[in-house]
Amino acid sequence: MIKLRDRATLAGVSELRTIMKDILNETRTGPVILTRRNKPVGVILSYLEYQEMSRLVELLEDSALGREAADRIARKGRKTVSLDTAEKKLGLK
Repeated sequence: MIKLRDRATLAGVSELRTIMKDILNETRTGPVILTRRNKPVGVILSYLEYQEMSRLVELLEDSALGREAADRIARKGRKTVSLDTAEKKLGLK
């Protein structure tokens, strides 16, 4: 296991079998990056860190959907064309 900057730890997949307890303890201070043949293949992180990442992803998705809804409202007064009509005009149907 190798300690990296930014609170992360680097551990080989083969080490998992022998030092799982130590690797799980490392997740208390930051993510553990799993490697196979010195290439990253996965990450183990604490459940609290996972929950926080999931919460942030949900907030970003909500923000993107909110922006999309606001754009649709702004376009409401403009003339729109249905997908069927657009496909017919483009000769796709």
